Amino acid sequence: MTLSRLGLAASTAALFLAPTMALAAPQVVVSIKPVHSLVAAIMKGVGEPALVVEGAASPHTYSLKPSNARALENANLVFWVGHGLEAFLDKPLEALAGKATVVELEDVPGLVRLPFREGGAFEAHDHGHEGEAGHDEHAAHDDHADEQHAADGHAAEEHAGEEHAGEAHDHDHEHEHEHGGIDMHLWLDPMNAKAMAAAIESALVTADPENAERYKANGAALAAEIDALDKEIAATVQPVADKPFIVFHDAYQYFEHRYKVRVAGSITVSPETMPGAERVAEIHGKVKELGAACVFAEPQFEPKLVSVVTEGTDAKAGTLDPEGGALEAGPGLYPELMRNLANSLKECLSRS
Repeated sequence: MTLSRLGLAASTAALFLAPTMALAAPQVVVSIKPVHSLVAAIMKGVGEPALVVEGAASPHTYSLKPSNARALENANLVFWVGHGLEAFLDKPLEALAGKATVVELEDVPGLVRLPFREGGAFEAHDHGHEGEAGHDEHAAHDDHADEQHAADGHAAEEHAGEEHAGEAHDHDHEHEHEHGGIDMHLWLDPMNAKAMAAAIESALVTADPENAERYKANGAALAAEIDALDKEIAATVQPVADKPFIVFHDAYQYFEHRYKVRVAGSITVSPETMPGAERVAEIHGKVKELGAACVFAEPQFEPKLVSVVTEGTDAKAGTLDPEGGALEAGPGLYPELMRNLANSLKECLSRS
């Protein structure tokens, strides 16, 4: 066969293959692993989003790297939860991501937003914006936590993303309000993750209409997977739901309310601030008083405090990983993260 015929054959093959290949994907950057997992699932077959907070790093203590800065400069689309979680991104987004559409996921429709807890075993967060009225309507989480998963989830399942393409605001958008009083670990309620996924799908369709059908198909598959995951987790934790436990920091409120498990307190409210001796003594007393079955550390932070608060008690030690720090980034991370939380709770609490 001559070279010209070989070239013709190759060109013909390329023409037949072209319709099955995804068109070029936009440059997408995502702040943290749980959100990156949702974005990666919806972009499957089109492209891979870049991740800012990699490995076991925490957004609470992260410093931007030069490679992150370059990714933001080249981005067409950026997904983050918001200032209350990834404050380190505030200035870089303004300075570097000028051409990007920035989607702040704490603002998407369909989310249940809970205020930071005050009193009891949980300290108040000193942000100066407690209980901001902008999200008061979302504070009634108990309505969300009943067993009517279909009702509260299907606003997202109907792909509410169609209604909020505009939620992806251009980067020069000025924040009209702060969310200092809101617990930012929104993804730990799967119905919130589902609402985020709908917004992510919508933003991708708007930014890249050529691949819209693939995004929509992937979004529908992800929504169905999250529904099944929600039921699975509920069944996993139900046998131990009445056993009190202590967590390293107050990150689990959404999981707690969704599945009615008994978080009795946290060693610290925010990982940026380690607790003093008085706080540790208070939690140690709480463990004894409640007969807390387990005290959970996190892989990103020093576990010695867990040993201190469990000393002289019957409480077992375990590990919870709310941000997926110990997991490999990718589309499978979010369901793995949620299953691990449920299984770790069941394993430790079942030993008591």
